[in-house]
Amino acid sequence: MKIAIMGYGNLGRGVECAVSQNDDMELVAVFTRRAPETVKTVSGVTVYHVDHLLEKKEEIDVLVMCGGSATDLPGQTTEYAKYFNVVDSFDTHAKIPEHFARVDQAAKEGGKVAMISVGWDPGMFSLNRLYAGAILREGKDYTFWGKGVSQGHSDAIRRISGVKDARQYTIPVEAALAAVRNCENPELTVRQKHTRECFVVAEEGADQARIEEEIKTMPDYFADYDTTVHFISEEELRRDHAGIPHGGLVLRTGKTGMGGEHNHVIEYSLKLDSNPEFTACVLAAYARAAYRMSKEGIMGCKTVFDVAPAYLSPLTPEEMRSRLL
Repeated sequence: MKIAIMGYGNLGRGVECAVSQNDDMELVAVFTRRAPETVKTVSGVTVYHVDHLLEKKEEIDVLVMCGGSATDLPGQTTEYAKYFNVVDSFDTHAKIPEHFARVDQAAKEGGKVAMISVGWDPGMFSLNRLYAGAILREGKDYTFWGKGVSQGHSDAIRRISGVKDARQYTIPVEAALAAVRNCENPELTVRQKHTRECFVVAEEGADQARIEEEIKTMPDYFADYDTTVHFISEEELRRDHAGIPHGGLVLRTGKTGMGGEHNHVIEYSLKLDSNPEFTACVLAAYARAAYRMSKEGIMGCKTVFDVAPAYLSPLTPEEMRSRLL
């Protein structure tokens, strides 16, 4: 498979590494909106300006979209699905249906396959919610995120006047998690499920009390959570908080038997040293699926729910049956 990357940030570099781990894939190009000569890839693959993307149409089997969900992917995935098989990691959950509709129309117009919302949530967590709900019909779903760096929340802190840099961690509340695992089926508010911990580098002379108050009262980000703010030096931030770890858990508790007398817990967990690198590995697997489905004449927009597991693996059906079944 000839793979190309659109956008070369943390996720794009992750995809570059993921492709190198798959013998049936070859990275043929990286495309960027920046001046190509300013972008240095890890593998040395050629970097082109996005204006030249359509010129390479016949050389690319799958284009992996590595932009952001807020402003990049809604336009880019829709536009390029007309010309390429594409995979993206669009993760604004509430807007997935409208993103799907736009991309589906574009992909069908071009006779291509477009995979959207591929990652770990949405993505792997979504699949586990579906599997668990299909199996335990009488039950309840729970999703916990973290402990991990929330890039969006960290950016929100950095926008506060007087903040030089910041990292924010989302942390599950252990008591809430224990109650779920004990099949108590608790009704949990957002405050009861997660806490938020912030590490902030303030500019010299900045009012730290004001910054802390602005963080803790910020609507949609921190106001509904128990939030702890630590002020640290720039050196401490670089030393102790340089990575982008994340992860989380999906659980479903359910009952079986005519009287519901038996309890069951299904749990899927992730602990990730690098959020973008893991997401990139999921994108690579679904790029394989998009390529195979396209070869079969399938077209239109797809999500992880539409992909049979066999499409994801480089193993042959015979190898899968003998090694994994």
